[in-house]
Amino acid sequence: MARRKSAGRTRTGGAGWKLRLMGVVLLGAMVAGAWGWWHLRHWTPERAIYPVQGVEIGVDDGPVSWKSIKAIGADFAYIDASASAFARDPRFVANFEAARAIGMQVGAVHRYDPCQPAEKQAANFVTTVPRDADLLPPVVDLEMLADNCPVKVSDAKVESELMTFLNQVETHAGKAVILKVSPGFESRYQVANKLDRNLWLVRDRLLPDYGGRPWTLWTANGALANEVAADGLRWVVVQS
Repeated sequence: MARRKSAGRTRTGGAGWKLRLMGVVLLGAMVAGAWGWWHLRHWTPERAIYPVQGVEIGVDDGPVSWKSIKAIGADFAYIDASASAFARDPRFVANFEAARAIGMQVGAVHRYDPCQPAEKQAANFVTTVPRDADLLPPVVDLEMLADNCPVKVSDAKVESELMTFLNQVETHAGKAVILKVSPGFESRYQVANKLDRNLWLVRDRLLPDYGGRPWTLWTANGALANEVAADGLRWVVVQS
């Protein structure tokens, strides 16, 4: 009888040991996951490799302290300016003036809409962004596809209209644009090797390679946690 009780205690003790071990493993996994999430949110590329780093800012970031942005290490700022044929970022002027006032290098971004005529989009950009030789090259954000246009737009039409837009914006700016190309847009239209412009690619944490050639700008962290913007900043680096 005593031996049976001893065996029962042994079996119970073995089960308890396994449960404790599983608890330790689970806790370790939770801690590792939390650390990984924290690290990703706070990660920026090494300055030794990418000495020039900056931000992209728009209305969704809310009111920001530009002194704080500069203090956390931003050397330049690209500011969302216009989108499609008529939309303008309501905080563009305030962000633009505040960034320049503290001596930051500043450029403007247009979100391109393949459903709208190139001439109207170019007019929107040039009436929003001043002609100024000191500005960084303008950026065209290429993410929207033509799949949902009210009137069908062929891939060839997208490419030809985009070239018209680029030519008009470059005439206004006096310098070549930078193409900020999303993976989806590149997969569909393959503009990186068709258009001889510097590339801006987007990929959190890992080096982007979908452009098929060297890039100039890289959004390395799309939601960098910091005290400046509650939802995180779009952190960008320059490749020499």
